[in-house]
Amino acid sequence: MELFSGDKIYDFMGKRKIFISISLILIVLSLFSIFTKGFNWGIDFAGGIEVEVRFSKPVDIAEVRKYVSKEFKDASITTFGSPREILIRLSVDKVSPDVQKDIGEEIKKLLSPLGEVEIRRVDIVGSKVGSELREKGLKALIFAIIGILIYVSIRFEWRFAVASVLALFHDTIISLGAVSFFNIEVNLDVLAAILTIMGYSLNDTIVVFDRIREQIIKTKINDLEFLINEAISKTLSRTILTSLTTFFVVLTLFLFGGEIIRPFSFTLLVGIIVGTYSSIFIASPLLIWLGFDVNEYRKKLLEKERRKKEKEKLRKMYEGGVV
Repeated sequence: MELFSGDKIYDFMGKRKIFISISLILIVLSLFSIFTKGFNWGIDFAGGIEVEVRFSKPVDIAEVRKYVSKEFKDASITTFGSPREILIRLSVDKVSPDVQKDIGEEIKKLLSPLGEVEIRRVDIVGSKVGSELREKGLKALIFAIIGILIYVSIRFEWRFAVASVLALFHDTIISLGAVSFFNIEVNLDVLAAILTIMGYSLNDTIVVFDRIREQIIKTKINDLEFLINEAISKTLSRTILTSLTTFFVVLTLFLFGGEIIRPFSFTLLVGIIVGTYSSIFIASPLLIWLGFDVNEYRKKLLEKERRKKEKEKLRKMYEGGVV
């Protein structure tokens, strides 16, 4: 299925300054939100106690706060998807170990005057464990970026690798900016979504880079802007169809998957949009700004192909008993 004409070459590079400017504005706004507003750290990273309760009928959240505060003064209480579902957060350091063991039953007892109460989930994470998870999450992101740099450098050339990683930084910063701005809870699911976005965006970028490399080998065209425009135009239908398919699946999760999965699905939704945008308008233009030389790269590819054929010839001679 072709959404765009396979013969038409669109001038993406002619408008690259516009798209780069848009991205810079989004990055600045994202960083502003991250450094001023910060993140709404979930229990996975901040530590604490989370108790999800469900009432048989809708309740007034002010009443819930009144009864819980009798025992736990600093509790954070919010609705969780519907007026019948309430999420109660407590600081793990302010609840004694003896109470922590039966925290679900304690909360149920406090809320029993409001009607029938069901304890649906109890999560307890120490502050030290939360800090360790944050540190390990950051390490996972760093190792992923290093691995991508090595992989793309080996498969293509160092400028392709740098362009890919800069595009990934672009996607990650804007996605985290959206998470911060909309006060989405940052937990392990969000970290998983960020790593998924990195893989998804890189895959789109590699498809375009593959096409550029293929045209460098097959043709004698030295105009890098034309090669990039041609590569993006030829893969545009595939990129848009893949992105739309993934987008609608994740949108379904976001709308109907419930509150627990919402941080994950929201982050993925933003990442799919930004990742698709960056693979078309950001990654490839960066090759131009990094001073990529078509002639030099073509010589490297031809030399690599020559050595490969020479080795293949020697192998066949060896197997035939000539050497």
